[in-house]
Amino acid sequence: MRAMIKLNQLSIRRGPRLLFESANLTVHPGQKVGLTGANGTGKSSLFALFRGLLHADQGSASIPDSWVVAHVAQETPAVEISAIEYALQGDEEYMRLQAELQRAEAEHDGHLQSELHDKLAAIDGYTARSRAGRLLHGLGFTAEQESHPVTSFSGGWRMRLNLAQALMCRSDLLLLDEPTNHLDLEAVYWLEEWLRSYQGTLVLISHDRDFLDRVVTQIVHIEQQAIKAYTGNYSDFEVARAEHLAHQQAAHQKQKREIDHIRSFVTRFKAKATKARQAQSRVKALERMELIAPAHVDSPFHFSFLPPSRLASPLLSLDKIAVGYNDKPLISGVKLSLAPGDRIGLLGPNGAGKSTLIKLIAGELPPLQGKRKEGKDIKIAYFAQHQLEQLTMDESPLQHLQRLDRQATETDLRNFIGGFGFHGDDALAPVAPFSGGEKARLVLALLVYQKPAVLLLDEPTNHLDLEMRLALTMALQDFEGALVVVSHDRHLLRTVADELWLVSEGSAKVFDGDLDDYRQWLLTKDKAEKTISNTPAVANNKKDDRRLAAEARKKLQPLRNTVKKAEEKMDKVQTKLGAVEEKLADNSLYENDAKEKLKALLVEQGDLKSELEQLEMDWFEASEALQEAEDQ
Repeated sequence: MRAMIKLNQLSIRRGPRLLFESANLTVHPGQKVGLTGANGTGKSSLFALFRGLLHADQGSASIPDSWVVAHVAQETPAVEISAIEYALQGDEEYMRLQAELQRAEAEHDGHLQSELHDKLAAIDGYTARSRAGRLLHGLGFTAEQESHPVTSFSGGWRMRLNLAQALMCRSDLLLLDEPTNHLDLEAVYWLEEWLRSYQGTLVLISHDRDFLDRVVTQIVHIEQQAIKAYTGNYSDFEVARAEHLAHQQAAHQKQKREIDHIRSFVTRFKAKATKARQAQSRVKALERMELIAPAHVDSPFHFSFLPPSRLASPLLSLDKIAVGYNDKPLISGVKLSLAPGDRIGLLGPNGAGKSTLIKLIAGELPPLQGKRKEGKDIKIAYFAQHQLEQLTMDESPLQHLQRLDRQATETDLRNFIGGFGFHGDDALAPVAPFSGGEKARLVLALLVYQKPAVLLLDEPTNHLDLEMRLALTMALQDFEGALVVVSHDRHLLRTVADELWLVSEGSAKVFDGDLDDYRQWLLTKDKAEKTISNTPAVANNKKDDRRLAAEARKKLQPLRNTVKKAEEKMDKVQTKLGAVEEKLADNSLYENDAKEKLKALLVEQGDLKSELEQLEMDWFEASEALQEAEDQ
């Protein structure tokens, strides 16, 4: 019998709370599982169970004894070793063999040295340092930073180091809890591809639906003390759960109201769409929300933005702005005019200046040159992670609101704060012990209540669960002021941003494309920079320009071949998927004696769907490259 994770009639209590009751689950080797459920339902407890830190009150939980389990440490020791040495510690067997080798060398034991060298070779130990370097590079560290001591990095970068250490482990089971929280979009793209090629079993907690869709092939959802597995990615799960909830009449009526609301703002946006490529991308995302909303009818979060207390046009303008630190510009020549209804998403590599630009717009950072002009008496609301710690820790959510509005009744304020999940005693509890997600919800509530004309969001979804992210996304559809957002949550960007700006190489300007184009830009950026650096100075010569253009046109045939091959591969995988789904239609598979065959077919179906999705992305990118080449 193959080794697997198996929960059988599992019941677990944490104090007086019952998390699971008679829960069953089987996870096969190599599966990539997304673990979802509302906060407090037991996701982290399940991770503790898998790590052997928690035991069943009733029933059983089995994980193969031989499996190496890797997870991301939540604390980073203040050590002086370099970043790359810290990452290397994730491969415990490599570190143990290295320590033994050093002792053998000190004792001049040639025979033992030979044995240890063979063992290191068997585990690819001689590539360990280069593997660690690739991990750090993918997570955003420069070659220079690899040698910096761990103590020199901030909290967010130390969490990246912990992630690198977990990925460095040659694990059989990898447990990742919100791995994208401290990453920028560039690192998120890299991590997606790394996890897609990971050979072990993955269990992933994430509130990033795009990330889940790209990585996992099964969703395990926790609710009402039960665990239910769904084949496919997160989008497949939402559709399946919506169908289930539609059978419940009360939920069905609520779904209808949600869908009517979504259709109304899709229609409004279509009427205003002026930027064809980006507009088309956003309209598709909004229309897809008709399928998403029904799966979230039981969400505890429902709120909306009130009309801004004052609007002006423009609300705020930047004219030839330079901004940076210590009199050194990070971005220069910025020209921006924000009017009511503007929705801008900022893109760019880590460190390029996205947060710096938002601080400038917020008025928290003065320009080094140029002019920043703000509309008279407008209110600017700015969300950033550091503001979570600026809450008054001994005050409750209700008291925070009362300080903003002394005239409002307690009933009105409690109704408002309830839309952000603070009900009953939670509205009166001090903030200090709140989780990061609860603090983020409170800061958002305070911003919404102030009726801002300009809303600036710097990574607003960190710590927010899927339900709160959806509530925020829907509320932003009706926001009447101007919005500027930085986020690695692509679903949020697709659904709320009408225009994308690229902050890169000292400038900030409109990005002509959508998020798929940006992903391609990131993938080709390094290659393009190398090409530019190797281009002779005479490249500005018109004759050379014509020659280079002619050479580019000659590359059309290989691009056409790439598109054709991608189409052929898609056809083959689609045929295989059709054959598997035809087998799954056989009713005899659902008899008790055919369980193993059914599970194998479901795993194969999930793998083929994932492969087909990747091939479709490859085909899309190849087609885009061909189209661009043909347009030149």
